[in-house]
Amino acid sequence: MRPAAPGRAGGAGAGTPLAGPAPVGGSRRDRDGRRSERLAPYVLVAPAVLIIVVLRLWPLVLGVNFSFTGDGERNGAPVGLDNYTALLDDPLFRTALRNVGLLVLMLPIAVAIPGLLATFIYLRVPGHRLFRSVYFFPAVLSPVIVGAIFNLLMAYDGPLNAVLAHAGIGPVDWLGDPHVAVFAVVGVHVWATFGMALVVFLAGFATLDAALLDAARVDGASLPQTIRHVVVPGLTRTIQFVFITTMIGMLTSMFGLLYVMTGGGPEGSTYLPEYYIWVQQGQMNRPALASAASTALFVIMLVVGLLQISVLRRVGRDD
Repeated sequence: MRPAAPGRAGGAGAGTPLAGPAPVGGSRRDRDGRRSERLAPYVLVAPAVLIIVVLRLWPLVLGVNFSFTGDGERNGAPVGLDNYTALLDDPLFRTALRNVGLLVLMLPIAVAIPGLLATFIYLRVPGHRLFRSVYFFPAVLSPVIVGAIFNLLMAYDGPLNAVLAHAGIGPVDWLGDPHVAVFAVVGVHVWATFGMALVVFLAGFATLDAALLDAARVDGASLPQTIRHVVVPGLTRTIQFVFITTMIGMLTSMFGLLYVMTGGGPEGSTYLPEYYIWVQQGQMNRPALASAASTALFVIMLVVGLLQISVLRRVGRDD
């Protein structure tokens, strides 16, 4: 009897060589690949983080530290909270804070305008082609150009008051009345910047479920009902983003308009923290006080932003 050939014992499949035990933890190449995958996100994010730390966070820390030092004869000497006390005692800074409160109250209007225009464009209501063709035009203009244009339009003897006179309404001193000037400047800023917010809203509409809009049409929902019960809940995160960016723009991007249209006047009524900081740094040569005002502005934006996010999240849950 012939002995069994090597490798045939063990039944079917015995001809297949037996694999040895797999190395614990995989091969070295596999381990290196997994390590590279884990490190890849950090390597990609590292340049951005470095830029933020060097160009944003570190100057912020230096500015906060500088706000506790003195100006003039006490240049560089620690003064504690004296700069912040001086801010609260300065009527111009109190006016700037009061105007910040006014901006916060006007913020829903500044967000609603581009939101409604984006809704009209998306729902193709009559006139949507006009909105689509002209909505972004103001955003490409320099604030200096915008301010110069509206200085001419809002002059006491300018075209706007001429139109009001034909309507039987007396002339308005748009830029010379302390009770009107801040509203005029904020209105011009909203007109000049709402194009960017409208683009963000249109991007948000791209993520909205079209089936919900179709269901609203089938159910006979009116346009206000569609906006309230379908559009607003579906764009909650977009609305939050636009609220925050619009607020930051109002508090940090109105210097050009203020400088050209009112110069902070009349009687300091159009002062905002941003303009106050420039006056203290550029005209009064008080950099430590300007740093204190910058720190206060940062805290204001942080607190208002967090409150807005909290309120909008609560409204989104209620809807």
